[in-house]
Amino acid sequence: AGLLLPFQVRLVMKAHSFIRENVPRVLSSVKDKSGTVHIPRISQYLYFLFAPTLIYRDNYPRNPTIRWGYVATKFAQVLGSLFYAYYIFVRLCIPQFRNSSQETFNLRGLVLCIFNSILPGVLILFLVFFAFLHCWLNAFAEMLRFADRMFYK
Repeated sequence: AGLLLPFQVRLVMKAHSFIRENVPRVLSSVKDKSGTVHIPRISQYLYFLFAPTLIYRDNYPRNPTIRWGYVATKFAQVLGSLFYAYYIFVRLCIPQFRNSSQETFNLRGLVLCIFNSILPGVLILFLVFFAFLHCWLNAFAEMLRFADRMFYK
């Protein structure tokens, strides 16, 4: 359930953006009583669902080709980040909590355990940022030929 929540939030945000961009168009055409109502095609909506953006547009800038070597490099970096996060957990986090679970509870031990976990926690946050927001989104942007890659703005 915890892994599905970010994907569900992303889908809700994308649905909100889609509705927010298209409802005013439909309402203005109904108000003007014009005969043509511009409704997006299913293919446009499906592309938007997989594109690494939260702002709906009918058309996005596209690259002419897919660089498969770039995609493979980004996925390799995601795997490397996962293995490095596993190494951090095994070497730095698990021993701290394994030792604390065998001792009786005291405030000093709790504070030491928390402070010894701060640096590994920050490293894992950086790895998640790098793996998802940089590698994963760039890999999917390349496969979809999505050219507007301003993920950090």
